[in-house]
Amino acid sequence: MVPERVAVLLMAYGGPNSLDDLPAYLADVRHGRPYSAELLADLTERYRAIGGRSPILELTRAQAAGVQRVLESVQSEDGVRYRVYVGMRHWHPYIREVVPEILADGADRLVAVVMAPHYSRMSVGAYLARLEEALQEQGATLPVHAVESWKDEPDFIAAWVDRIGRALEAIPAAERDTTVLLFTAHSLPTRILEWGDPYEQEILASVRLIAQHFPHLRSRFAFQSQGASEEPWLGPTVEETLDALAAEGVRRVLLVPVGFVCDHVEVLYDVDIAHKAYAAERGIVLERPAMLNDHPLLCRALANAVRRALRQARSVAG
Repeated sequence: MVPERVAVLLMAYGGPNSLDDLPAYLADVRHGRPYSAELLADLTERYRAIGGRSPILELTRAQAAGVQRVLESVQSEDGVRYRVYVGMRHWHPYIREVVPEILADGADRLVAVVMAPHYSRMSVGAYLARLEEALQEQGATLPVHAVESWKDEPDFIAAWVDRIGRALEAIPAAERDTTVLLFTAHSLPTRILEWGDPYEQEILASVRLIAQHFPHLRSRFAFQSQGASEEPWLGPTVEETLDALAAEGVRRVLLVPVGFVCDHVEVLYDVDIAHKAYAAERGIVLERPAMLNDHPLLCRALANAVRRALRQARSVAG
């Protein structure tokens, strides 16, 4: 019996490969809406400060390689042949560029995973809509199964516990027990609350699962990287939270970007440069753990989420 061919598509945000890419990249992010010279200049300075490009594609490919290794180790047990692909929402290789490759390789079904653990219609939902458009453009009919949330995948939680534990070990022992864990995720416009969107509750579920491994430490949560639009965004912000912690006399914060899974501009600039400087001005030493990137536990978490989605699809079909 020929094993079923299962394509696994990891979808991430995407980022420019050089400063020269920024105008086209920004136009894609803004869906063709005009943008100011000031916005482009600000984004250019942010990317220049982190080396002139985004590492997100290489890191997502490294994650994909890790997931591929895990899935290959269980494909005989699952009775399938897995192949993992990477597609980006806002830069090359676009999701629409990868779908023809998946179809040409003869996939029998597709499992789609957004590299964001917490579901929101505005974020995860938008990736899945891009995928659906790309499949329709190709006239594809293969079954598609989406992993919409993996916030509580045990190995995802364990990966963060490992990273936080290692970061705490590097803090001087005399200051370790007074360090505050500040968990963060990307803010979204508050209008998602009108939809009954579960985004904030999804994030807080992850935070609770991770924080329970550090019961001796205080933990807080804040939103970061608010957009440039005039509409209200979810809070509290990192800045507001740091102000409050400084007023309480807190002097050391370990910021954990739990809403992100790899290094990119929102971590390398927003956290490592902007938030660290803001904290320092208030007498707070702000550090963060290493990002998950291709941590073996993260790759296993993603593989397990894929396998669960496949089992569920088969049980429904059967």
